[in-house]
Parts: sequence; C-alpha cells; structure tokens
Amino acid sequence: VLRPFHNLSSGINAEYGGISETEILLPELLKQAGYRSKIIGKWHLGHRPQYLPLRHGFDEFFGSSNCHFGGDDVKTPNLPVFRNEKMIGRYYTNFTIEHGLSNLTVLFIQEALSFIESQAKAENPFFLYWTPDANHQPAYASQAFHGKSRRNSAYGDSVMEVDYGVGVLLNTLKQLEIEQNTLVFFSSDNGAEGIAKQSGGSNGPLLCGKQTTFEGGMREPGIAWWPGTIAPGKVTHQLGTTMDLLVTSAGLAGVPLPRDRIYDGMDLMPILTGETENIERPVFYYRGNEMFAVRVGRYKAHYWTWTHAHYHFCPGQYVKNVTTPDQTNCTAHPIVFNIERDPGEKYKIMRGSEYNAAMELIT
Repeated sequence: VLRPFHNLSSGINAEYGGISETEILLPELLKQAGYRSKIIGKWHLGHRPQYLPLRHGFDEFFGSSNCHFGGDDVKTPNLPVFRNEKMIGRYYTNFTIEHGLSNLTVLFIQEALSFIESQAKAENPFFLYWTPDANHQPAYASQAFHGKSRRNSAYGDSVMEVDYGVGVLLNTLKQLEIEQNTLVFFSSDNGAEGIAKQSGGSNGPLLCGKQTTFEGGMREPGIAWWPGTIAPGKVTHQLGTTMDLLVTSAGLAGVPLPRDRIYDGMDLMPILTGETENIERPVFYYRGNEMFAVRVGRYKAHYWTWTHAHYHFCPGQYVKNVTTPDQTNCTAHPIVFNIERDPGEKYKIMRGSEYNAAMELIT
C-alpha cells in the first residue's frame, strides 16, 4: 500500500500532455515479480488513452485523470471517472460533489478494501496506489464527517475522513494477518495551498506553500509502517523524496532496475530499519524545467525565487528579496539557508565563512 517528504519529478511530456512512454513506472517493474497493481483516485499523468494507468503497468484503475475541479454549479462537462479504461461517469454529473458533500472517499475506501482482500485471498503480492483527492479544493467529505471537524470546514472534514480511511486499510491488513509482510508509506504530492487560506491546510512555520520551491511547498509528511520490520515511533532526519519509493520498492520485490538510465531515488530501507543513521545526498528542487534550489544536508541554496505576482502563494509571509512576486534569478549569488536551524527560511546566511562552506558543499 502506498500513497504519493519531497515530490520533485513527474516525467510529464509537456508537448503532448502525459507521461512519456520512455518512463518506466513502479507497477511495470513489480509485474516482473508477479505483483498485481491498482491505482485508486487521482492519476494526473495524462488523460488521453495512451497515458492512462493500464498502459503503464497498472492492472486496475478506479478514479480520474485529474482532480475534481469545478464548483457546485458546473454547466460544462467535468472530468471523467474511469474503471480501468472505461469512462463510467463524470465528477459532479454522476459522482456528485455538492457544498462540501460527496461519498467519493467512501468509494475509494471500498475499492481499496476489495482489492486488498481479493489479493490476500489469492495469496498474490500486490501494489496499491491510493490517492484520494478529497483534500483538493473544493474539498469534500461524506455525510458521516460533514461538519464534524474542529475547523468546521470542508477541508477539515476531508482530512478527518482520509485519516479514517487510512486507519480502515491498516486494520484490514492486520485482520488478514498480512501486516508483517506489507510496507505502507503515507505522504503527499505537495504542501498546503496557501492561497486557500481558511479553506485549506497549514504548513506551520514553513515558508509559502504549494506551487513554490520553498519548504512549505515541497516538504511533506513521510510516514512508513511495517510491523516487525520498522520500529514504531522512530523519527529520522534523513532527506528523502517520493522518487526514493521506486528504488526502495523494487529492491524489496527483488526486481533489478533497468541499467539504461540514471535514477534520482535511493533505497530507503537502511534508514527505515535503523541500519544506517543518515545518507548525505543532494536533492534538487524543480519548477517545470528550471532548477530553483538545491539542498545538501542542512543547507539549501535558492538559485531562483518566485511566489507569483497575481496569486501570491505566500499570504501573510514576507522575506525581503526572497518571497519575490516575479521569477528572480539568483544564480550569481544563491540565497542560502540553514534548514535545520531555520526551517522557515526567514534568515539568509550572509556571505562569509558559513556561506562559502555551504556553497562548496552544494556545488
């Protein structure tokens, strides 16, 4: 079970609007070891037939090619919902979302339970990519959670229901007695959306949010669960990315990685099991095709900054010459922060001995 720490690369073919046919996805690798794979929820790697999940290694698909964009009064066709490669309806029209109410997360939970139970009964190894989109604006929850969150908002309700859904899936693994043979990883694709304000999440002390390469946009929770293999309550400060999950999962399945390409990810198992304390590695922060920042260890250097002149993705936050509304080139003298000491990226390291040491490490 897996749900797409730092999310930095998509493999999207910008010219055609979908995943490049040269990319090799995790379910394609796992198929070599007899795994059956299913994606439930948001795909977001292209909507045309050649880009859909079953063309890229997945055996089953229930969900949509993107999020449930729109409002309560949608008068134009909304995004299609698929079962495998067949369109079975559209958001709002056939799968209703009205004033923060929808049973879509209930359906996503039921689909996951059915898949897990069927694979366990058949004693098949399996890969489940569970990506509910209830937290995306406009957020929604089912009647059981509607108006129940302390935030008294559709977003708070949606978080409660997704949290409940994760609990249901973990309990099912225990009931089927396969939890000690199953790695579960929970994360997200980006930080909270600052421009949503009270209608969205919070990135706490981190700077900015979704759409930016500041920590509020790129740093997400990374929670690994594997009873009997990963000790509960353990916290690691290892810098990781969702790209590591491909390498980690392929290693666990005993599948060799194709040798015709370079991999940005690394195997996280030595970290997760406590065998290794920390592996120092660079992490590159991209926006589109432009590398905006690089982090190595405690230091992060911004080569470009941007918060958007119109939307401004950092409401209520301002750091001089850092939260720039226009895309600003800082490559001549990158802006450097000590992320361990200053995770909010508020205090630039002035040029001097620490700045020079940080840039020598990064470059």
